[in-house]
Amino acid sequence: MPFRYYFDPTYILILPALIISIIAQIKCRSAFNKYSQILNSRGLTGAQAAERLLSISGVTGVSIVPTNGVLTDHFNPSDNTIHLSEAVYNKSTIAAVGVACHEAGHAVQHAEGYVPNKIRGVLVPASRFGSMLALPLIIIGFMFTGATAKLFIDIGIALYSIAVLFTVVTLPVEFNASKRALKIIKQGYFLDEQEYAGAKSVLSAAAMTYVAATLTSILQLLRLILLSNRRR
Repeated sequence: MPFRYYFDPTYILILPALIISIIAQIKCRSAFNKYSQILNSRGLTGAQAAERLLSISGVTGVSIVPTNGVLTDHFNPSDNTIHLSEAVYNKSTIAAVGVACHEAGHAVQHAEGYVPNKIRGVLVPASRFGSMLALPLIIIGFMFTGATAKLFIDIGIALYSIAVLFTVVTLPVEFNASKRALKIIKQGYFLDEQEYAGAKSVLSAAAMTYVAATLTSILQLLRLILLSNRRR
């Protein structure tokens, strides 16, 4: 009886997604580490590759700056700046070119007004707000009964749904940025054929982490809905 009381069978829903997420993260870091050890034949650093991609795409006014950390690379649309990590900014490795060009791809999306990227940008503040308050509200709802419980739980699930929607919209944005990056890497001869395959491996592994995160968030939402219905 005590075991049945504490065991929540809905955890079975998200367990596979969590396992997939862990595997995806391991593969992403493994691919990045592997190709961070191999210099590219063109001698291009990450910063130079990003700058060349922007130039080929006709995008101007974008700053490229170094940032601390590992795999902390990102594009900030608020100040039109590409932030490249220490292992990417001034390193002339295969991984550096792939990652830097991916982030430059986001800058091109922003410049061209890529629709999924615009939708994602609109969802950012709501997603952060929803992620922060959703679970506390649901937990509070479980402490009450009747209409009060329903109100807190429904609001919590609605807020979490916004966060889930954000992860779903993020998928085409990330895949498109990698597609743009790989296309110009090949057309601009940033890397030779074998090196290109390595850069593609890095970006493909990174993309799978977003797929895993989306799957996890969707299944977590389903779990919360099931718990809410069971509670009622």
